[in-house]
Amino acid sequence: MPDTTNDATLATTPPVIAALVENHREFLAFLERRVGDRATAEDILQEAFVRGMDRADDLRSEESVRAWFYRMLRNAVVDHYRRRGSSERAAAVLAAELEEAVEPEAEMASAVCGCVRKLADTLKPEYAEAIRRVEVDGVPVKEWAAEAGITPNNAGVRLFRAREALRKQVMRSCGTCASHGCLDCSCAM
Repeated sequence: MPDTTNDATLATTPPVIAALVENHREFLAFLERRVGDRATAEDILQEAFVRGMDRADDLRSEESVRAWFYRMLRNAVVDHYRRRGSSERAAAVLAAELEEAVEPEAEMASAVCGCVRKLADTLKPEYAEAIRRVEVDGVPVKEWAAEAGITPNNAGVRLFRAREALRKQVMRSCGTCASHGCLDCSCAM
């Protein structure tokens, strides 16, 4: 990102912001050495600049601006690696689950889907819809969120709550069959 500031712009900018802008290249190089990728370093720097602008009025001394901002950058790098680490661990768990997953036989899948549909109908309408579309029909959560006119995050929360409500219904309806994995679904619904 080229430095497009000029002396007239810096003269009208508060001293804290001017100090941050003057050291842009140095900050970017600092981050790039730590994350190993220029695009990621630019993203982290942009986020830090936004946070820094919000807190710029709190600083009194221009000499402390650089030290303060470097502390912010170091914290941002730590946060970046934490987020990346948790994402990698979640992906590894998902990959392991997918490797172990076994596709049920068509007859069993049909019986389970029928049972789930009947029990889902006893839930709140929005929960029943979530279970039917995502679990029974196999529609991806993002796609179902668009259909329902809600955000993907809201859809994930709704689906989680729907699954919990369904689990409770299965326990009420099927009792010990639910906890023991009984496949003969002849319980009273």
